Amino acid sequence: MIEFELLPIANSFAREVRGLDCSQPLSPGTAKALQQAWSRHGVLVFRGQLLEEEALVRFSEAFGEPDRVVREDWASRKQSAVIYISNLLDRNGTAIGGLGAGEITWHSDQSYQADPATGSFLYGVEIPEGHGETEFANLRLAYETLPAPLKARADRAWGLFSYAYRSAAYDENPEASARARAKSPDVLHKLVNRHPAEGWAALYLDPGTMPGVEGMADADARAFIQELADHATQPPFVYRHEWRMGDLVMWDNGFTLHRRGVLDPAAPRLLKRTTVKLSPEQHIVPPTRLSEPVSA
Repeated sequence: MIEFELLPIANSFAREVRGLDCSQPLSPGTAKALQQAWSRHGVLVFRGQLLEEEALVRFSEAFGEPDRVVREDWASRKQSAVIYISNLLDRNGTAIGGLGAGEITWHSDQSYQADPATGSFLYGVEIPEGHGETEFANLRLAYETLPAPLKARADRAWGLFSYAYRSAAYDENPEASARARAKSPDVLHKLVNRHPAEGWAALYLDPGTMPGVEGMADADARAFIQELADHATQPPFVYRHEWRMGDLVMWDNGFTLHRRGVLDPAAPRLLKRTTVKLSPEQHIVPPTRLSEPVSA
């Protein structure tokens, strides 16, 4: 028996899930139905949740193997699979997490890794009202509407994804970033992939992590990436999530991009995130080849 309702949100591709307490274990039937909905729609939203870190990890594990991100300085001391997205400081004045303030450009989590963990969960603990909304772009819808010449180029392309290139934009802890770069050699991913169960195609992009495209001159590659990103992030393909305390949002990085809006750095904000490796039989997991490192 399915234990939840699945409702459209503001005529967008995202769906709100009602009727579930995510702190409780999921039945196999409910977990399967949620996985299918997630794989199809890309973004699921749960309102009014009360989740300890153990429960957040347990809920995430219902969909895939937990991943440990390369920035160990952002990790919870209680649950290593949880990282803090926060502008809060501890009593010594040290940041308790990362990516705490300021705008973050369109990106896809873990795209700089071989075999990336494409499932992400973000739980709102302390939310400043009217700041830091998250936008999600659906790369399936974007691909379907690409002009034919651009679609043909994308179908053949492998993009270069580089953590060094990405981290240069927010290098607030150079020592930790250097350790993370050492764990994250540059990789190549296909820019168009097909859903393994349903067959439709989607772009796989991360403009802030992609310094190039295989076989293209740098300037041509950057123009190509920007053209794809500009198309993919048009309003008809975007869901804008206005955070409330207790929100849990899960998204599939295999065919979505996301970004955060501008924050008031003085307004306390804390969210907790987990990532999981999703099944390549049920979700898009982009094929990968290793590449030579690219300097930041």
